[in-house]
Amino acid sequence: MLRILLPLLVWLASFSAIYGLHGIGCAAGWPDVALAGSSLFRLALLAAWIAAIVLQVAILIALRSTRFRADEGFAYRVSVALAWVGVVAILWTLFPLATVAECRVMG
Repeated sequence: MLRILLPLLVWLASFSAIYGLHGIGCAAGWPDVALAGSSLFRLALLAAWIAAIVLQVAILIALRSTRFRADEGFAYRVSVALAWVGVVAILWTLFPLATVAECRVMG
């Protein structure tokens, strides 16, 4: 069961953590701190997004390895399919936040 749930749980945790980082960065004024030709805010979000991608890909590789893979059959196919879903979800749902995020007060 853990093999099936893990990729989506990691996506959920990554999504929540990166949006939390966005809020912390906005509250702390990170967009105004220049660092390496960009802002600390942008670099922190990009680093978190890349870390999430690496973690999801590592889970996909682990689920396909002989050590961590489920027995052949339904559980194996579903766990690998959901690992791919996790990779695509990280790329799709967090790309806008990591690349074009801004701090705005809506009102």
